[in-house]
Amino acid sequence: METMTLQEKSAYHQIHPLKLLTDFGVTFPMLYLLWQHDWIFALIVAFGPAILVSALLMRFADLRPYRDSAFGHYFQRTMNSPIITGLRLFGLLVMSVSAWVHLIWPIVLGWAIVIFVWTRGLIFRGGFERASHS
Repeated sequence: METMTLQEKSAYHQIHPLKLLTDFGVTFPMLYLLWQHDWIFALIVAFGPAILVSALLMRFADLRPYRDSAFGHYFQRTMNSPIITGLRLFGLLVMSVSAWVHLIWPIVLGWAIVIFVWTRGLIFRGGFERASHS
């Protein structure tokens, strides 16, 4: 049985449904806590579950099916770079600062940035099918 490198696990755990659900699920409570200026609990909510789920997935999950899937090929082709990771974090930062200063429209802008970064390969390069044949 083929083993994955730590670098591969670090990349492909990001598209596991549990990781995606965790990252999405903590965002609204984190933004609410930032809106309330409770930055300590916001950081705990934002990073605690994400770190725990990442560690568990990278240690125990078989991530090969995610790597070998059409979504995995899409992720590798369009999402797995420091620049793209930085853009995703930038979108989260826009949302976070906006919640802190009580501005709704930049929170929406931050969401739009994150969604655009995740979907830009679908929009401009033909989506999962093309990615799986690259």
